[in-house]
Formats: sequence, C-alpha cells, structure tokens
Amino acid sequence: MPAPAQGAAGIVTFDPSARTAWHTHPKGQLLLVLSGVGWMQVDGQPRQTIRAGDTVWFEPNEKHWHGASADKAMSHVAVQEAENGSPVDWMEHVSDADYLGGAGQSD
Repeated sequence: MPAPAQGAAGIVTFDPSARTAWHTHPKGQLLLVLSGVGWMQVDGQPRQTIRAGDTVWFEPNEKHWHGASADKAMSHVAVQEAENGSPVDWMEHVSDADYLGGAGQSD
C-alpha cells in the first residue's frame, strides 16, 4: 500500500483587505490566481500585485504573506506539501503598515 499523500490543494477566496498572517511552508507553495487582484510579499522584499492568470512560487521556508488588494477580492488555488505532518508554519499577523506599505512598490 502506498504511503499517505503529503500534498494538499485548495481554493481560497479573500475579501478586499483580507490576507494571511506571515507564514512559511516546509516544501514551498504554489499559488495559481483564479480571479481578482491581490498582493503578496516575501519578507524583506517589496509587495507585489498578483492578478488572474498569475502563478507564484514561494521557496521552502520562505517567509511570506498573500491576500486580496485593499479594494478587490482575489481567489487562488494554493498547493503545498506537508513535512512531518504539517504543510505550514504560521507566524505573526501582517500589520496594516506592512499590508498598506506598498506605495511605490511593485504594483
């Protein structure tokens, strides 16, 4: 009998201004943006805008967040694999200053 699957995928929809907390994935994470406009940020890098049709890859253990833009909803498929039973390590909440601090960034 094969070992239990370690991969998981799901569709996530964020209302305007909703976002994840900072987090990492032990095996990385792939996002496939289905609709809307969102923002994502890797720790220490500028925030970036993501739109329907975009794909995003976060490296293993790369601290990041993602969610909707301030005025538009966003849906994506999130694909990640677990290590030692856990696909994610949740960290601190993304502050409003970090979330909105994108003026002049990669938007």
